[in-house]
Amino acid sequence: MFEWWGECCDCAASIYEDFLEEQYPFSLPSPLPQWPKGQDFGTGKICLGELEVVQITTFEKICSCTPLLGKSNGVTFYKPVEIPDGYFTLGHHCPPTDRKSSGYLLVAKSISTVDSPPLQKPLSYTLIFSSKSRKNGSGYIWLPNPPTGYKSTGFIVTNEPNEPDLEEVRCVRSDLTESCEVDEIIFDRNSLFSKSRFYVWNTRPCERGMLCKGVPIGTFFCSRDKSDEDSSLSIACLKNVDSSYAAMPNVDQIHALVQHYGPTIYFHPDEAYFPSSVSWFFKNGVLLYKEEDGDNNNNNNGLAIDSNGSNLPCGGKNDGEFWLDLPKEDEKRDYVKRGNIETAEVYVHVKPSSGGTFTDISMWIFCPFNGPSTIKAGPLDYAFDKIGQHVGDWEHYTLRLSNFNGELSRVYFSEHSGGEWVDSSELEFIDGNKFIVYASKSGHASFPHEGCYIQGSEKLGIGARNDCAKSEYMVDSSTKYCVVAAEYIGDGITEPRWLQYMREWGPTIVYKSGSEIDKIMKNLPLFVRFSLENLVELFPTEIYGEEGPTGPKEKDNWLGDERC
Repeated sequence: MFEWWGECCDCAASIYEDFLEEQYPFSLPSPLPQWPKGQDFGTGKICLGELEVVQITTFEKICSCTPLLGKSNGVTFYKPVEIPDGYFTLGHHCPPTDRKSSGYLLVAKSISTVDSPPLQKPLSYTLIFSSKSRKNGSGYIWLPNPPTGYKSTGFIVTNEPNEPDLEEVRCVRSDLTESCEVDEIIFDRNSLFSKSRFYVWNTRPCERGMLCKGVPIGTFFCSRDKSDEDSSLSIACLKNVDSSYAAMPNVDQIHALVQHYGPTIYFHPDEAYFPSSVSWFFKNGVLLYKEEDGDNNNNNNGLAIDSNGSNLPCGGKNDGEFWLDLPKEDEKRDYVKRGNIETAEVYVHVKPSSGGTFTDISMWIFCPFNGPSTIKAGPLDYAFDKIGQHVGDWEHYTLRLSNFNGELSRVYFSEHSGGEWVDSSELEFIDGNKFIVYASKSGHASFPHEGCYIQGSEKLGIGARNDCAKSEYMVDSSTKYCVVAAEYIGDGITEPRWLQYMREWGPTIVYKSGSEIDKIMKNLPLFVRFSLENLVELFPTEIYGEEGPTGPKEKDNWLGDERC
């Protein structure tokens, strides 16, 4: 048995068992190649200004536990080992025990000659939580108490009740840190007894995006009070004060990364609306409209667009003044709607993440048309005639790569109005380190595995269907790609003209969706029948009208982090 104790607690509420199965670190299916030469990318070390950091993925287990009762996942506490000479621990690591670990910890050394050293030993420690195991000893979680002008960046875990040695960890000068916040909760020991409660979270910088400087260390945050997740944390993350971005990949390295990791996008076997290149879309009669030429749904005029989009209005913001639409002739409209997968390619945006210690490679794919939605209501499916469709469909997924070695860490799958990060250990690999992205039928949202994903209430089985499956229709993004932007490189990459078009890629049409939803309502079993208002809340908002999306550069995640 493994029991966690506060000052006192109820035994029945604190029964834990040892988690005996050791979780080995996840490794990608194939070894990493030798990347093309550059500056600091892939060298194993990154300069943050006054600090140099390296990434540690070798750990020594301290203690591990999982609840005997309840649904909470277990956690394992680790300390880094094989730390290079001159580097210091900033905190310990705590991954969940229910999956293979691809986690890491940063250790740091000073490369500064200023009078105020970047790193200092703590003054003492505060015991945050203690554990007692009848079988394998005890565990204690400590918060370092920093000197004035310094901050702690992580907790220390020991097997002994005595305070850890002050040499065990270093605190970081405050101006070299950024505030952080809790991310995913990885351990939840809720209890009726307040002194028995204990929670563990992953952490991340509060401000995230390609212009932000916060660097996650790989440490965790813990507390007995779950409300602390909404409070200012007692630990910080690092800050990259070096503006050179020397650890970011150069142009040759970008191409090597895309060619090594680029996934294959599978479209559903019953897909009717395929992707195309942007130039194919323009060449086949798509028109540009302006507000003064007529209202958005009844246009009489339109300007043909050249294949490079050079006559599109550029810059500014989406003010509703311009939009694109399909050719007027029915036969041409239907032809363009179907797309042309032979011409399709992904458009690559490369940007710094996590203060330049990671690289985000966002891959955008364009479909001329997004098909109507299908609603699942229990065992029944209802295909809409119009609701959910729109002209111009931009979708993307994002690869997050470590700049220490170029290893794929995780992938973001964009799913309509949101999405999810998936650890590299959870991907479906098919060719070396290349993996699969599934594009859902009609809507083209991206998912990591085959199946039917419900956007709505999974508990009730009511919502918009996202069906994903392999087929002969695919796009290999490791070969069919174009790098369109990498702002940190400067003039090394020229952005296409159409990328500067910030308005909508389709017209706005509002449907009277009540009649189509009424068709569903009449066939719902009585025990799941909702009012129209409640049913509407289950579905993504975009299915209630036709509104062409803006292009990639107008999206929040172009500069910011992905939405989850």
